[in-house]
Amino acid sequence: MTARWHIQREEGRYLLSRRLPARFDVEATSVFPPMDPARLARQARQDVWRMLKGLRGFTPVIEVTLGHERVILRAGGQVPKGSALPKGINADLADLLSDPARRARWSTWAATNSRGRA
Repeated sequence: MTARWHIQREEGRYLLSRRLPARFDVEATSVFPPMDPARLARQARQDVWRMLKGLRGFTPVIEVTLGHERVILRAGGQVPKGSALPKGINADLADLLSDPARRARWSTWAATNSRGRA
């Protein structure tokens, strides 16, 4: 990652954002089996950015929270205050997070160095 990304690590939580403070104006969540939170966040961020890069002023935010025998991925980001959001954007983001091919790619990448902690 380049220095332009902010990474916050806390017990059981990993946050990757372009700006601080991080804000979720659009978001979706998904549950994964235990895996490396940093690697999962980077992979999800890439696809979220690819999907929403045409949304003017959009900046991605990815949060990974470790639960009991699961990892909760919260993906989305922020847009400039007062910006109109496209209709159905949260549903589109949820579809992205539930796409089997992407989930498999993210899981494979994140499992290759699974540490189990944020």
